[in-house]
Order: sequence, then structure tokens, then C-alpha cells
Amino acid sequence: MAELQIVETSLRDGNQCLWGALGIDTAKTLTIAPVMERAGYRAIDFTTSTHMGVAVRYKQEDPWERIRAMAQICRNTPLQFLSTGFRFIAWETASPEFMELAFRTLAGNGIRRFALADPNNDAASNVEVAKLVKRAGGEQVVGALVFTLSPIHDDAHYAEAARIMAASPDIGSLYIKDPGGLLSAKRASTLIPAIMAEIGDKPLELHNHCTTGLAEPACLEAADLGVAAVQCASGGAADGTSNPPITRMIANLKAMGHSVDIDEEAAREVAEYFTALAEAEGLPMGRPMHFDAAYLRHQLPGGMVGTMRRHLADHGVPELESKVIDEMGRVREELGWPIVMTPFAQMLQTQAMLNVTGKERYGVIPDEIIRYALGRFGRPNVPIADEVMDRIMANPRTKELEAEPGMAELSDLRKRIGSNLSDEEFLLRATMPANLVDAMRKAGPAPREYDPSTVAVMNLMRDVLKRSDIDGIAIEKDEFKLELEA
Repeated sequence: MAELQIVETSLRDGNQCLWGALGIDTAKTLTIAPVMERAGYRAIDFTTSTHMGVAVRYKQEDPWERIRAMAQICRNTPLQFLSTGFRFIAWETASPEFMELAFRTLAGNGIRRFALADPNNDAASNVEVAKLVKRAGGEQVVGALVFTLSPIHDDAHYAEAARIMAASPDIGSLYIKDPGGLLSAKRASTLIPAIMAEIGDKPLELHNHCTTGLAEPACLEAADLGVAAVQCASGGAADGTSNPPITRMIANLKAMGHSVDIDEEAAREVAEYFTALAEAEGLPMGRPMHFDAAYLRHQLPGGMVGTMRRHLADHGVPELESKVIDEMGRVREELGWPIVMTPFAQMLQTQAMLNVTGKERYGVIPDEIIRYALGRFGRPNVPIADEVMDRIMANPRTKELEAEPGMAELSDLRKRIGSNLSDEEFLLRATMPANLVDAMRKAGPAPREYDPSTVAVMNLMRDVLKRSDIDGIAIEKDEFKLELEA
């Protein structure tokens, strides 16, 4: 039997899946950081450029400050940044020079591990990005094999992608990234050996989601097959559409005869913290999910299923749900079988909705579908169907989007935005509206401490202070009593 490690995902993926990336701020992060460091995780799935943008836009917090402060605490546990191709914060395709600056600045602020997940599963692109990361000072690079179900995404497809990445001296390990929770134990039993046959002594990890109830059995099968680590979340940030819960995973792995290299007491404390945080803030907590075979057809993330149903209800046609799901499969095939993950999940759903509710298929084509056809999101897995590509190229909007300028040269951006700015501020201002960065800077340093046990009392006090019809207040707890009068 094997000894496995755990990559902790609550701060990044658990927060994103269950709380829309809005549940975590700097204080909530740093409060639990010492315990996370003590747990002995293989790594902490910490942030992405999307989460950095959320910190600025919605929290008025400096994401660089958060990275530095976390890295000062987690000196032994690598913090991971997830990169999805040639982009940083904005969806605009960035130049290699710009991405290298972003990676260098991330590494300089404390990010040690970089996970590369190309939305088109383009292994060659991951190899090129890995070169930039290592040149920029990144210590560890993990290449992602993004799992999906389609006629072209067979074991041979993933074995070939693994071979290409494993041959790179810049990629030290690989992981199967299953954003849809589609990997069954049965498929894992053929997929994992096919991948491991191509990667030699480079470690393989598994990152999957509980959306369809398949994740935990797949993790246990993966452990039997020799993966080095599984990626899981903690307490209230686990289960549901998030990752498997660490405490339950440890128990199941041990019951199967494996050992887990982790401080279990610290792992339990981390789980209790994220549960208390979710309860205090009124955030949804994940729960075990039942298997839903229909999900294998549309593969939409859980939150997007609800969005689809709401849109159909708003248009008074809820009965069209099955037609939209069927149309999504057809659109996906016509567009070259893109993986149903951001941004492709939103693009497929929108086009399917328009095709079903419109006068004709592809009568209306969103800009993002046109940009995809023009190669702005990378290379499709297989060419787009000829008749669909003809419709796209004949669309008057296509010529306008073809003429869109790409991101300016780094030197030109520096001159335009401010040559005296720090790299950290420059990267934010190059990818976000100036007023949002101004508001973040005006807000000043973020709080560093958070206590979920005080949230209910503080919220009550704020509500009381807003009222003008109260001239006294009495507080009693056990033998303590406090009375205040105006």
C-alpha cells in the first residue's frame, strides 16, 4: 500500500465552487494560515489571477499583500497559483513577455508552485508556459491533464499529452484535473496506468470534484494505482461541487490500507475553521451529491445548471431544458469538443440557448464564440465543423473582431500606464479598470485577523446601531449582564 500526500484546495477551489470566489478575504486567510502550515500539506491551492481580480474588485484588498503575508507564514508549504493559458486577470490573450513578468512577480511575492491548465488541453502550450515560469523563478511546475468526456478525449489522448509534458525539463509533475467530476473509478483504472506509462518517475496527482458523486471512489482507485497525492478541501469548503473533504478522505484511505503524510489534528482544526466560517457568514456548505446520469450529457458546472433554468423560466419556456441540453452536445461537437470549463462552459450554454430559442441555429452568434473560432482562446482540439465556420466567417461582426488589436507591447503598456509603478501595481492597472485599483489603494492594508465566533454579535450590534427607535440595550450571558441606556 502507498503513502499519499494532500494538496489543500479550500482557499482557491473550494471558495470558488461553493462561494463564487467571494467567501475568502485576507483576514480569513491569514487567521488559519499557521494551522495550514502545521498540517504538512504537499501544497496549498492558493490563488489564480481571477481570485486576484476578485480581491481588488469586491474586497478592495491588495492581492499581492495577501500572497506575501501568507508566504511569510507558510515557509514549508508551497503556495500554488493556477494559470489557464496565456492570460492574467483579463481574458485578453497576453504576450509571452507580459506573462513572464506576471510569473516573475508572483514568484517574487511568494508563489512557489505553478499549476498550468490550458482550457483546450494543449500540452505544447503548457510546455511553453512552463519555460516562462521557470525562467521567471518559479520553483515547481505542475502540468494539468484536463479531464472530460467526448469521443476524442480517450486514454490515448491523455497519454500523448502526458508524454509531451513529461518530456519537458521544466514540468516536474502532472495532475489530472477533473473540473466536472466526470472521472469514475472504472475510467480511472485505465486512464491512470496509460498516463503513468508515459511519465516515468514524475509524480501524478488527482484533482476532482464531488459534483456527480464519483470523486471519492475515483480517488481511492487512484491511490491503489500509484498517484502521489489527491487534492481535497476542508470542512464547509468541501463536498457539493467542490473537492472531496480531507478528513473523510484520510479515513477512507487509511481504511483501504494506505497511509497519509499529514498532521491529522491540524487537518481537523482546518476543517472546523472552514465550517465555522461558512456558518458565521451564511455561506452555503457542500453536501454529498447523488449521481445524476444527465450530467454526463451536458457536463455543466452545478451553478450554471441553475442559471440555465432561471433563464428559461424568465423567457417562459422552462420546458425547453432538455432541448438546450441536447443542443449543447451538438454545439460542442461542432466547435471541436471544447472542454466544458470556464470560459467554454458559458460559451456553449449561451450558443445552445440562442439556437433553441432563436429563429434558426447560429442565427445569432455571440462575440466570444467568434473569438474562439478566430483562435483567441487557443487551438480547438479538432477543427470547427465547416458549415459552422462558414456561418461564423460570413457574420459581419467577425471582420470587426478580427480587426481588434491584441494586447500592446509591454514597453508601450509601461509608458501608457506609468513607467514608475511597481510591477505589482502595473500588472493590476494593465488588466483592471483604474477606478477599482484606486479604491483598493485608498482602502489601505487589509485586516489580518478574523474570528467566526464574533460575527453574529458584531452583526447584531451593527443592526442595533442603525436603528433610531431603541434607547436602551441589555446583554446577558451566563453570569455576565450589561445594560446601556441613552
